[in-house]
Amino acid sequence: MFVGKTTGKLFQEAISDYQQRLTHYVPFAIEEVPDLKNTKNLTEEQQKEKEADIVLDRLQPGDVLVLLDERGKEFTSREFSTFLENKMQTVSKRLVLLIGGPYGFSQRIYDAAQGKISLSKMTFSHQMVRLFLVEQIYRAFTIMRGEPYHHD
Repeated sequence: MFVGKTTGKLFQEAISDYQQRLTHYVPFAIEEVPDLKNTKNLTEEQQKEKEADIVLDRLQPGDVLVLLDERGKEFTSREFSTFLENKMQTVSKRLVLLIGGPYGFSQRIYDAAQGKISLSKMTFSHQMVRLFLVEQIYRAFTIMRGEPYHHD
């Protein structure tokens, strides 16, 4: 789940390509939470709370929420593959990986989450993180299947 719209044609096309590839392995969908309107009079905390209202409303009973967060656990691609494989065996409903809005997450989102992961100690634009995440999910499935996409 992404907070905000993916902008930029190149990002949209690349994400769509990996999303299509993933459907060969697993049911996979990207859900975009729309950008908030009229945010000029809202504080950062108020914006995070409004985003939390929308995200929490979209979660289904049994979903496992994992946040992409700079303070989350870092994985190699092989470790991330193992993480996803374990989640597929233990999650009864959906595994929801959430990329937050520009100000991060409200405390309510942190409280609802069952984990946090980080793609890097470096900071990337939200657009790049979306692409990196979808590519890493695809890579994880090719690793699970022993396909030649990933090279150590």
